[in-house]
This record gives sequence, C-alpha cells and structure tokens, in this order.
Amino acid sequence: MSTAIVVGSGPNGLAAAVALARAGVEVTVLEAAGRIGGGARSTEAILPGLLHDDCSAFHPMAAGSTFLRGLGLDAYGLSWAWPEIDCAHPLDGGDAALLHRSIADTEAGLGPDGVRWRRAFGRPAARFDAVAEDIMGPLLRFPKHPLTLARFGLPTLLPGSAFARLFATERARALFGGIAAHAFRPLHHPLTSAVGLGIIAAGHRHGWPVAAGGSGSITAALAALLHDLGGRIETGVRITAAGQLPPADATLFDLAPGAVADILGDRLPSRIARAYRRYRHGPGAFKVDFAVDGGVPWANPDVGRAGTVHLGGTYAEIAAGEREIHAGRLPERPFVLVGQQYLADPGRSAGTVHPLWTYAHVPHGYGGDATEAIVERIERFAPGFRDRIVGTAVRSATQLAVYNPNYVGGDVVTGATTPRRLVFGPRVTLSPYDVGVPGMYLCSAATPPGAGAHGMCGANAAARALRHLSSPRRTRRG
Repeated sequence: MSTAIVVGSGPNGLAAAVALARAGVEVTVLEAAGRIGGGARSTEAILPGLLHDDCSAFHPMAAGSTFLRGLGLDAYGLSWAWPEIDCAHPLDGGDAALLHRSIADTEAGLGPDGVRWRRAFGRPAARFDAVAEDIMGPLLRFPKHPLTLARFGLPTLLPGSAFARLFATERARALFGGIAAHAFRPLHHPLTSAVGLGIIAAGHRHGWPVAAGGSGSITAALAALLHDLGGRIETGVRITAAGQLPPADATLFDLAPGAVADILGDRLPSRIARAYRRYRHGPGAFKVDFAVDGGVPWANPDVGRAGTVHLGGTYAEIAAGEREIHAGRLPERPFVLVGQQYLADPGRSAGTVHPLWTYAHVPHGYGGDATEAIVERIERFAPGFRDRIVGTAVRSATQLAVYNPNYVGGDVVTGATTPRRLVFGPRVTLSPYDVGVPGMYLCSAATPPGAGAHGMCGANAAARALRHLSSPRRTRRG
C-alpha cells in the first residue's frame, strides 16, 4: 500500500487526505496546533453556548464544491443553513442594497440597475457549475467548457472600478464594490472584478450558507470520513525541518509557500525556493467577535435579515479604503465585514445574546488596535449598537498569524490576489501543486483556486500526487 503524509489540517489538507485515502493510500495528517481545522474552526470565545467562527464563515464556494458534494458529508453531520438574505450593504440615510440568492429578487431591489445586474450575473450564475469545472483548478489548461468559460472570463479581466461603471445607482455600485473588496486589492487593479464576479455568480447559484453548528463542522465531517477510510490525524506535531517528516511515498503541504521553503531548505530547486520565499502576501484582517444582547439595531430592518453585511459606505469610499490599506495605512473608515450567522443557525446564540462575527481590512502586519474603528463603523448604520455589546474577543492581524501561521501578516486569503497568483499560483508554472521535489506537493490556498473552505486546492494536489503514485518510475521519499 502507498503511504502519504499531509502537513496541515485545514480544509485543503483534510480534503487532500480524504482524496488519497479514497484511492487506497495510507494517510497520516500532521497538525501543529492542538485542534484541527486551520481557519475553519469554531469556538465559544466569549460566553458558554455562544458559538463564533474563528475565521472562515460563509461558504458559497464550499456549498457548490464538486469535491465536497461528492463525499456524502451529510452522513458525518455536515449540513448547510441559508439566511433569508445573503448579503446587505447599508448606505447612509437608512438605505441598503440587498443581495438575494434569487437573481429576480435582487433585480427587484436595485431599481433601474436591476436589469443591468441580471444581464451581468444571470448567465454566469445559471452556468456556474459548468464554469466551476474550469476555474476551480489551474487556469492554464484546456477548458472543458471553452465557450462558457470565455463568456465568464472576459469580464473578469476588468478592474473592479471599470466593472462598477456598468451600474448607474449607488446601491448597485456599492453592492458590487463590497463583494469585489473580498480580493483585498485596490479596485482599480486588473482582475479585481474576477473575485466579485465569482462570488456573486456562486452565490446566485448556491447562496451564501453557513455550516450548521459552525464552520468547524466542515473539518469535523472531513476528519470523521478520513477516520472511516483508515486515515490518521496527529495534533501537536509541528514540522519545521525536512528531517522531521516521516518516510512516505507522497508528502503534501497545506502551508504557505514560505513555510514549505523553510522546511525543505536546500532540497528545493533554487528557482522554486526563491519564488516561495518571495511569495507576496496581501493586507491583513483585524477580527473582533462580539456578544450582542438583542442583536444589532440596524437602521434598515432588512439588514437585520442578512447573513453577511458589508460596511463600506459608497463605492468611492470602499475603493479609497482599499487603496489606503494597500499603501500600508489604516483608513479612518476601513472596510468591515459583519457576519450574523445565527440568523441561519439559531443554535449559535445563547438566549437573547447573539454572536456577531466581524473583521476589518487592515494593512499587512498591522500591529495596532482597530476595535474602535469596527464599532464606529457599525454604529454608523446601527445607532445604539455600542450599548448592546456584552463581550468581545479580539484577534489582531499579528495574532491571526499566530493562530494560523498560513495567515502571514494577517493575510487570511494566503497570498496577494495579483494577476500572477490568480493565473499561476505561487510561482510561474503549469503545475502549481508541484514543489520541485518528486513526490512532494503544495495543497494550501496559495494554489488554485485559492481561498475558501471548498477543499479544491487539496483535491487538485491529491490528484497530482495520485498520478505520481501510479507511475512505475516513482521513488519513495524517506
């Protein structure tokens, strides 16, 4: 029987392990922390019974993941729960733009821009499952659906600022801008519309669900399946050098590229070592979890029905804030994401006290305190919020990097979303999962298709490893 080691137990590491174990490989996962899951963990961080997601929270890509959907994870306790409204973007004066899973409902709320929204996103959403077969892996390969991919892909080449000009109203521009801001890039940069278009199309197809019982349910289900397949997980095992790796026929790393370079040292070809050490990380996140008695008193009641809330103000304000953090400065009004997961999953609350998940975009490695900036951001659209706070739990950008070393400088998407990374991954190559050492592979979110709890980076890397394991010319690593 072939053997494999997976270093790291985030969703991608566990997905890789499951894919290998299903193919009959004997797999051991080594996790440095005391708990598995990477960014997909959940914690009672403030009050007993009040459940917060540690990082990863809403899962349009995971719910639509062809790999996860094929595993039967419902038998291991994973189920999805959808809020009434996927996303709200409040504006001053009590106005708000609302993103529904339904294109028609979204169109109806955007007034004169409703038809433009449907024309921009209706076809990509309807064909998203076919598009996903091509975009959820390396882009530099012959696509399965070339015409569909071309129709989807051409608009993504635009900067977000150019795409936003399709819309005439502030509602639609701000709604698109807030979603495109998930790229953590200035919105005038090329391909920044790609992130917005991908998330919107996936959301209109699969919604923006949460994992019932917390995002930790995703990794718990994967771990349970792996156990049934004969795989093993060892926690508290930190790998810092190649000599610590057990002998195996294949080794996969659910780690940031720089960490792989540190572990493998001079085993890596020099050009790959240089690329991994120069790998660019993006801006950081500053995360604050709140315990809120009675929920948030949003000025617009519809915002209180939305699972996700984007606090960015106008499109121009969002764009200005993203430019500031890219330049290394904390904006006076940073872009803030708010998660009200309990609306879809009421079991996360403790009586009338509800968990509120938030993070602000901050500069890479930001060492200051953005808590008050987040509170003020919420107060702008929910006067009286401050008075309802009964507890907080804070993870700064630097603390996020301690919590999960893949989040270098607080970069929760494991790499700057530059055109080079989106097309090639961590280095210029047609094989982004190969690390240049036979039998060793990179399976983290630094590889295509990137961030999310969809598991596709791990599944793709495992497929590459299985091709190696089936080759009669392979050699065992030890």
